[in-house]
Amino acid sequence: MCFSETVSFAAGGILLVGGGYASRKAWTTNKRYVPVAMMPVFAGLQQLSEGIVWSGMNSGDQQTVLVSALVFIFFTWFMWPFWIPLSVYVLEPPESRRKHLFLLFALVGLGFGLMLYVPHLLNPEWIAVSINRASLAYEGTMLLDFMMPRWTTNFIYLALIVLSPLLSRYLHIKYFALTLITIIAVDFLFLRYAYISFFCLLAGLGTLHLIYIIARNKCRRECPVLFS
Repeated sequence: MCFSETVSFAAGGILLVGGGYASRKAWTTNKRYVPVAMMPVFAGLQQLSEGIVWSGMNSGDQQTVLVSALVFIFFTWFMWPFWIPLSVYVLEPPESRRKHLFLLFALVGLGFGLMLYVPHLLNPEWIAVSINRASLAYEGTMLLDFMMPRWTTNFIYLALIVLSPLLSRYLHIKYFALTLITIIAVDFLFLRYAYISFFCLLAGLGTLHLIYIIARNKCRRECPVLFS
């Protein structure tokens, strides 16, 4: 996360505890919630990895920076465009006409995420981490930079993580999509100097919204047969 190693570890710990509670609640309430409940857990792990990036930057240990940055961007570029549509697909009721669309989004997200992430494993020199205005900035080269402008890559990425919850059958999952849209707008307007780090921080905190949805079993309103 931005600002400091301490804040990153604190945010990671809060999200792991909240995600652990949500996962337990999902398991006992309705297992369809489980993939959604894992999102705060993944966000917590991502924030912990950024705490280690900070540790490496502060000590000048470039190997620690590289390994922990690879973990951080694993969640950023690979996990989220795949896992968010998959979670919505699992949650969607069987009779929903959009269920197959969400599966398609998940498969596209899987392929897209692999194209974004795997090249960094093969070309670690493409990863560039710096400190900009007391925040971590992740820049460098991406495979798709050779095929399209970076803004196009970012647009596809954001579409994959927003469209599925926005099109969900469930009202409160749509509200979560609005949370993501708000985060994207704030990140774009005010935080572009370290937009990846800030986006992952804010989106991680945004998953607290999912904990609320699971704790209150909010999907029961639209589908009482499945969630009673």
